[in-house]
Amino acid sequence: MNITASYQKSLPNNKVECLLCPAYCKIDEGKYGICGTRFNKGGTLIAENFGELVTACFDPIEKKPLYHYFPGSVIFSTGGNGCNFKCANCQNWQISQEKVPTSFVTPQDLVSMAGKQGSIGVAYTYTEPLVWFEYILKAGHLIKEAGLKNVLVSNGYINPEPLKELLPVIDATNIDLKGMRPEFYRKVCKGKLEPVLENIRRFYEAGVHLEVTNLVITELNDSTEDFERLADFIAGISPEIPLHLSAYYPTYKMDKPATSSVKLQEAYKIASDRLRYVYLGNLAIPGKSDTYCPDCGNTAIKREGYRINLDGLEGGKCAACGFDLGIIRQ
Repeated sequence: MNITASYQKSLPNNKVECLLCPAYCKIDEGKYGICGTRFNKGGTLIAENFGELVTACFDPIEKKPLYHYFPGSVIFSTGGNGCNFKCANCQNWQISQEKVPTSFVTPQDLVSMAGKQGSIGVAYTYTEPLVWFEYILKAGHLIKEAGLKNVLVSNGYINPEPLKELLPVIDATNIDLKGMRPEFYRKVCKGKLEPVLENIRRFYEAGVHLEVTNLVITELNDSTEDFERLADFIAGISPEIPLHLSAYYPTYKMDKPATSSVKLQEAYKIASDRLRYVYLGNLAIPGKSDTYCPDCGNTAIKREGYRINLDGLEGGKCAACGFDLGIIRQ
C-alpha cells in the first residue's frame, strides 16, 4: 500500500530529500532511496511498504535475541521489504536487498494476528524495521492499546526526530551494533557509526528495554581493540545491558572465514570483564548462553538452543540470593 512518507523535504526539479535516516537520500523523480521502499512520485516521497509483509511467524523471544525480556515467551515476528544498509554479509539479503512479493496486512489485522498462540506482541525484524516507520508507528499504537508489546530488532539507523516519535510505542529493542570503527560502517554497511551509537543511548535513556548484538566477522571487527571498544561503550551507558556476541558465517557478498570458537570466546572474556551479562550465539559453546547471577554465581537461566530452564529465577531476581538481574517477566 502506498502512502505519503513522513520526514521529507522538497528540492528543485521535483527532487525530494528523505529525512528519515542519516543516509539523507536525495531522490530524483521516479527513483528510490537506498532502502528501496521510498519512491519519488512527482516530487512527493511515497512509502510503498506500508502494511506490506514479506514474512511472518511465531518465534521464541530468545531468537531476536532478547534474553532478559519475557524469557521463555513466544512473539509474533514479521518484517517488510528493504533496508537502509547494504551489508556485504547480510544473512537475509533475499528480502532486505531484493524486491520480493508481499502481503498486505492492515494495522488492525496485525493486532489480531499478534494476539494468537500466547504471543506477547509483535517483533519487527528479519529486514530493517526502521524503514517501515509509518506502519510500525500506526500499528504500534494499536498493539499497545491491546495490551501487547512492540519489539524492534534493528540496525538503529534513524534520525533523532523520527526516533523521538517512535520511542513511545517501543517496549524492547535489540540493536545490531556492527562494529566500533567508522571505516567498518562505511566499507561493509555503507552507513555511519555515530548515529547508531547515539540512538543506542537514546533507547536506553527513554526506558526501552535494550539489548545489543555484535556479529564478530573474521579480520574485519575481531581485534582485541574492537572488543574493548565495544564493551567499553556499552558499559559507559550501563554494565547491565546484555551483549550478544554472534559467530559470522560466509554469506551474500562476503567470503571471510567463519568466526572461530577461540575468537568468539576471546570476545566473551574481554566483554565479561566490563559487562555483567554476555552471551555467545551461532555456536554451541556450553554455558556461554546461560544467565549467571553477578552476585553469587548461581545459574539463573539455563539455555540449550531455544529450550530454557528458569528454575534459578524468581521473578526477575536470582532465586539463590535475591539479586535483581533486571529480567522482565510476565
